[in-house]
Amino acid sequence: MVKMINSPPIPPPQRTASPRRRQCYREDVSSSLNGSLNRWLRRIVVLLLIVAAIFALRLTVFAPEPLTVEVVTLERGPVESTVTNSKAGTVETRRRARLSPEIGGRVAELPFREGARVSKGAVVLRLDGSTQRAERTRARRELTSAEAEHRRACLAAELAQREVARNRRLAAEGIVPADLLDQLETSAETGAAGCQAAAARVETARAVIAVTENELAKTVLTAPFDAVVAEVSIEVGEWTTPSPPAVPVPPVIELLDPATIYITAPMDEVDSGRLHPDLPVRVTIDSHPGETFDGVVTRVAPYVLDVETQNRTVEIEVELADTQLAATLLPGTSADVEVILEVHEDVPRLPTPVLLPGNAVLVVADGVLERRELEIGLRNWDYTEIVGGLAEDEPVVTSLDREEIQAGVEVTIETAGP
Repeated sequence: MVKMINSPPIPPPQRTASPRRRQCYREDVSSSLNGSLNRWLRRIVVLLLIVAAIFALRLTVFAPEPLTVEVVTLERGPVESTVTNSKAGTVETRRRARLSPEIGGRVAELPFREGARVSKGAVVLRLDGSTQRAERTRARRELTSAEAEHRRACLAAELAQREVARNRRLAAEGIVPADLLDQLETSAETGAAGCQAAAARVETARAVIAVTENELAKTVLTAPFDAVVAEVSIEVGEWTTPSPPAVPVPPVIELLDPATIYITAPMDEVDSGRLHPDLPVRVTIDSHPGETFDGVVTRVAPYVLDVETQNRTVEIEVELADTQLAATLLPGTSADVEVILEVHEDVPRLPTPVLLPGNAVLVVADGVLERRELEIGLRNWDYTEIVGGLAEDEPVVTSLDREEIQAGVEVTIETAGP
């Protein structure tokens, strides 16, 4: 038996590359890498050229046009420091009467209607006074009767006095007894007392007449001053009732004095220290849109009105310079008051709306917007005094209502048409 012995396999013989082959292989790899690198370089160059072209187009063909802005330059004129009312003011009148009769009755006459002008003492309402006139007639007749009784009693008293005098002479001669003389004297004194009582009744009758005259006068309402009838809330034939004690009843006629028209306006408490009488004011009235009227402060309240639901204010009173116009205003009309605290005449100024926060403006410098901070003086809603920081010919942008209007933006100035 032959024993087989396992031996390791014989590896195939390795083939050794020749130097020529290795050199060719290296040249092929290098050539492949150079080709790839050249392709990427060409791609990068092309991409850069495209980017440069796009950028050039954006700067030339597709470049946005500069924004157009409106501008102003410094001008000279007056600038005022003013304060205005914090809430709407009101046209008022210093004399305003709300009238009602003192007694009840039926309205018999209404001589005037709303808007009519009446003179002091003119009858504006008359009640039916037939009852009061009847009472007056009766009182006058009672007076006549009392006066007649007074004359009768006094004549009787005079007769009794003469009788006493005559009987005193007779009694001195013993012709008339003393007791008869006593009776005559008593009767004379009684007659004198009756004369005095009759005189008192005459005065009482006269007092009753005065009462009836007073009651009759209560049926008539007269104007307490020259006025305009503002309101009539009753008609002829209607019944009016006087107000019970402590129970107010609406008036039937309202009168106002047009010669005492003034305007009251609430001013913010922070301005109270700068307000005083005789300051000039400008007034705008809702019933006269687009117009302003001159006036003067006549009173500043000595206290600040503290109302929980609103800001604290101090009331001022203003009278218009044009009294004829004031007389035509209706009380209750809304009005606004602008108090002029100080005025600088003929100073450099800009419209106040062109100022940005921080007292800055946008100035056009070489076609680009530049933010410029200014020194300012007096200021109001319309104009602001420019103390420094701006030359007279520098254009200041007024068209600030667009978000793109910012510092650094290129702009062109809009020129006004012919």
